[in-house]
Amino acid sequence: MKSLSLQQLYKACVLKDLPFKSTRQLEPLAEIVGQNRAQEAVRFALAMPHGGYNVYAVGRNGLGKRTMMLRYLEHHQDTEQQSHDWCYVADFKEPRVPKLLQLPAGKGAQLKQDMEKLMSRLVKVIPQTFDSDSFLERSEQLKEEYGKKQEDELEKVAAQARRKKVSLTITTPGGYRLVAMNGDKPHTADTFKALTDAQRDKYEDSINKLEKKLRQALRKLADWEQEYADKQQALNKETLEGISGHQIDELIESYKSLPDVVAYFEAVRADLVENLEIFLDDNEEQAAIAYASLDKKMPRRYLVNVVVHQKTNEVPMVVEDNPTYHNLFGYVENVTYKGTVFTDFSLIRAGSLHRANGGYLLMDAIKVLEQPFVWDGIKRALRSKCIQINSLERELTLSGTISIEPQAVPLDVKLVLFGDRETWMLLQEYDPEFAELFRVTADFENEMYRSEESQVMYAKFIASVVKEKSLLHCNNKAVARIIEHSARMAEHQDRLSLHAANIANLLRESDFWARQAGARLIQDVHVERALESAKYRSSRIRDQFYDSIRDGSTLVSTQGSVVGQVNALSVLSTGGFEFGLSNRVTATCYYGDGGIMDIERDVKLGGNIHSKGVMILSSWLASHFAVTDPMHLSASLTFEQNYGEVDGDSASLAELCALISSLSGVPVLQNLAITGSVNQFGEVQPIGGVNEKVEGFFATCQLKGGLTGTQGAIVPANNVQNLMLDSEVVQAVREKQFSVFSVSSVEEAVTLLLGMPAGKVDSKGNYPKQSVFGIIQQRLEKMREHERQEHARDDQKDPSIH
Repeated sequence: MKSLSLQQLYKACVLKDLPFKSTRQLEPLAEIVGQNRAQEAVRFALAMPHGGYNVYAVGRNGLGKRTMMLRYLEHHQDTEQQSHDWCYVADFKEPRVPKLLQLPAGKGAQLKQDMEKLMSRLVKVIPQTFDSDSFLERSEQLKEEYGKKQEDELEKVAAQARRKKVSLTITTPGGYRLVAMNGDKPHTADTFKALTDAQRDKYEDSINKLEKKLRQALRKLADWEQEYADKQQALNKETLEGISGHQIDELIESYKSLPDVVAYFEAVRADLVENLEIFLDDNEEQAAIAYASLDKKMPRRYLVNVVVHQKTNEVPMVVEDNPTYHNLFGYVENVTYKGTVFTDFSLIRAGSLHRANGGYLLMDAIKVLEQPFVWDGIKRALRSKCIQINSLERELTLSGTISIEPQAVPLDVKLVLFGDRETWMLLQEYDPEFAELFRVTADFENEMYRSEESQVMYAKFIASVVKEKSLLHCNNKAVARIIEHSARMAEHQDRLSLHAANIANLLRESDFWARQAGARLIQDVHVERALESAKYRSSRIRDQFYDSIRDGSTLVSTQGSVVGQVNALSVLSTGGFEFGLSNRVTATCYYGDGGIMDIERDVKLGGNIHSKGVMILSSWLASHFAVTDPMHLSASLTFEQNYGEVDGDSASLAELCALISSLSGVPVLQNLAITGSVNQFGEVQPIGGVNEKVEGFFATCQLKGGLTGTQGAIVPANNVQNLMLDSEVVQAVREKQFSVFSVSSVEEAVTLLLGMPAGKVDSKGNYPKQSVFGIIQQRLEKMREHERQEHARDDQKDPSIH
């Protein structure tokens, strides 16, 4: 059998397929390369005007899901969508329910400035005006006018009382007393007693009548008091209108297209008159709260709290990296003043949903699900199409602190969640609302087909990474080397890996080595240096295994031949770095019932897939050598020097070859190693990690006395397309120091490993005597003949035994 050619071991990127000298000549890609399916899903979701068409982007980390989404949104913005500013202002009639104002982008900050300008003027002008001589004179005149009317009315009653010899005196403020007079002095109890009954009755009658008149007079006084207050209020209003009226009118004129804002200005105009004392009293508490909450020292009642301020009219795009409940839905801050917890509408703070309103919010699914109450809150907001700022503390505790209930913000947002497939499947399975709210799945590819066109596209993708990260440009040889490495990552000669994060890291490290060397462009040597450096940093555990092979602690043979002993190949992974190793698989045979004992399974070191592989090769053996008569040979199989769990069926071909060698007594060549899975019909099936496995045996041969030119690795024929071997291995094959063979059946593998034909069955079911299977058949036949003779002898001794 011929070994594989150099072209089959490594598919190089031909420079003539890359029509450029360096990435400087290439136009960077606006989209992410190779993600057409995901891109179409996103385009559809964003174009759908109905609710529920939010996006779940599925794919492992590093595929560029977030980058693609942001780039796509930047280049495909809906020009019809409008962004808005959102403000909270006081509702003067219902202070616990602040009002929400929706304004065009940029207008919120303008409104806040306008109100601050108005208030800063009023804070100065109102005290001056209401302390001026002209106002005080008019106020005093009003007071005197009503004071005189009150005095005149009381004097009328007092004059009548005097005529009846009764005195009207004022006791406490608002309290009046009628006392009978004895000349110039009031009657004492004794002098009043000394009067005749008729005199006493006359006094009492006079006092009763006077009391009625006094009550009438006091009612008039109360009406006049109210009239005075109304006139004083009207004077205040008139004075205030003179100061602020024209300014408020100007504001109403400039915001006339926004009815809610106009209504707010009218409410401010009315409220200023009602709460004039705010401007006239020096309120310590207001000042302290203003300082504590980092606001300007102005009447908090008239602040405008701009919770969302959009600088431009572009559709908002928000990436929330820490989606806690407060970060998403907003919250209301508190201020402590003299031991009292205080809050108001000016302490409402926006969340990411507010900032993304009218646009797009991008989040990581696992981070969202890790945060308590967030997932339910998101579903509630998407269903109700509004954002309610609820105090999480109030929901979770029984404390009755003073709180406010801001008006809900109408919600119109497209949500994009990034996550892996497992999370997506769990949500589909266990959350019935998930499928309703996230109707679009953007499924990201791990790989793309490798062709001349796609290689050029990949080069443009490299150019876009170079530009985005401000790296040195790559020449065409460097791009070719990166494309080859990408095919190696995809484990296929005709595929390219779409793991953008790995390529970006490789470019960064290549850029580092190029700058260290003082180069102007990243060249293939710099890419090679970056790959070698990354491998060296991650290979400490691998080198420990290699040391054990070098010093003989791990028993491996790369020369000679041994019965029942095969070099199998396995892959170990240590935190993202994978490497191959040789493992000795041994089989022994003994007289028995034809069963195969899998030592790994019996000691619970074998995984389910490994156990399945052993059962399949048991059935293959039975179908070949025990169709009509039972096998009287049993066997045991094991991985030597294995102290951890073994799983996977990629060693089942090696195990079968070891069994066949043990059954036939034909030794296995130790200069070859084999990997592959086998089915019940003896067909060799492809396995994973083929490059690492071949390189692992190559390294083993170097460690065990060097390459002899006879050594090689056997891989399944279907795995040839996955070969992208290390340059050192390819060079050794070129120099005929090492070989790689491919097999598609058990017979081919046996012929290679045992150095003699496996044998083909004839029409009578017999194999050639000088073949491996023929030797097994003859051995089993001898044992069956021996068994038959033993039975015949037993029957002669005791005919009753049948």
